[in-house]
Amino acid sequence: MPETLRLEDVIEFAENPEPRCPCVLLLDASGSMNGAPIDALNAGLHTFKEELNRDDIAKKRVEVAIVSFNSEVEVVQDFVTADQFDPPTLVAGGLTHMGSGIHKALDLVQDRKAQYRNNGVAYYRPWVFLITDGEPQGESDNVVEAAAQRLQQEEESQRVAFFAVGVEDANLTRLSQIVVRTPLKLKGLNFQEMFIWLSASMQRVSQSQTNEQVPLPPPGWGAI
Repeated sequence: MPETLRLEDVIEFAENPEPRCPCVLLLDASGSMNGAPIDALNAGLHTFKEELNRDDIAKKRVEVAIVSFNSEVEVVQDFVTADQFDPPTLVAGGLTHMGSGIHKALDLVQDRKAQYRNNGVAYYRPWVFLITDGEPQGESDNVVEAAAQRLQQEEESQRVAFFAVGVEDANLTRLSQIVVRTPLKLKGLNFQEMFIWLSASMQRVSQSQTNEQVPLPPPGWGAI
């Protein structure tokens, strides 16, 4: 068995050889998210799990990982299929190390794709879904700039689809300088509807061919 193959991967992919549809939730857990925003976000994660698991194909194909960022960046949940996903309870506090969070999410995607390839498992273009109520804070501009450049390269070569959602007073102007796609503004704290949309989108992708362009439902929960 080559060194790059881990026994747990071999077992996992043997038990479920379905093509994978990876989705990283990159979640702002800084101090300004404290109170109602973080509570609504935590509730939304449960909605996401419930919606994905309504679909027999999606729950075997969609893989969820969660990276949270404040003054630290943490992989709260490494990739698991939706049927194994157990939503965490995020606690808010600290600053907003968004650039470092973007790097970690992209690293996670890169590593996971290598595991798919090593095990002969097909996969869809990974999604990263950033949710923030602010802008980068407490880290150097160089880190943020490097993250923005890396993101642009990943999008241009279609290695990832990166979506940014601004909550409440998020600085959408600053966000649009970092990400390639136009950031969406969440209406109020409507995380439930946003995660239902995300689940429906992932279901559509998971039922398509791995290289197919899929029309997504309109995001009624957000505005440009």
